[in-house]
Amino acid sequence: MMFDDLRDLYQEVILDHGRRPRNFRRLENATHTARGDNPLCGDRMELFLAVEEGGRIADAAFEGRGCAISMASASLMTEVLRGLTAEQARRMSDAFRTMAMTGSCPACEGDIADGMERLSPLAGVHEYPSRVKCATLAWHTLNAALENSGREASSE
Repeated sequence: MMFDDLRDLYQEVILDHGRRPRNFRRLENATHTARGDNPLCGDRMELFLAVEEGGRIADAAFEGRGCAISMASASLMTEVLRGLTAEQARRMSDAFRTMAMTGSCPACEGDIADGMERLSPLAGVHEYPSRVKCATLAWHTLNAALENSGREASSE
C-alpha cells in the first residue's frame, strides 16, 4: 500500500512538471546552449545554461515540446543544476541515465545526492523502456551543451 502511495506521489510530480514546467524560457545570458531531438516520438528542446567564470552553473532554462516525461525531466533537471559545477552536472547526468535505465542509482551519493533525490520521481521510467529516451533527452542535451555550445543532441 505504501509503495502505491509513493508511486502515485511520483506520478503527480511528473504530471505537475509536465503540465507546468519550471524554467521554461529562453535564457538571454546563456553561455552554453544545445538542441535535443528524439525523432522517434517528436520530443524537441533547446537547453540554455549560464555558466559562471569559475565553472558553476548560475542558471538553467529550456524551451521545447514533448511528452509529460520529457518535459518533467527537463523541468526537474533545470531546478537541480543551479549551483553545481560542470563536473558535478556531468556526474549527475551519468547517474540519472543509469537510474532511468535500471531504477537504481549506485552513484547517487556525495555532492549530488540531494539533487538525485529530487529526481527520484523519474526512476520508475525504467519499467517502460520505450520512455527512457523521453526521460534522458534533457540529460543528453545537457552533456552536449557542456561539451560544445550549440551542438545537437539526440536520445536515439
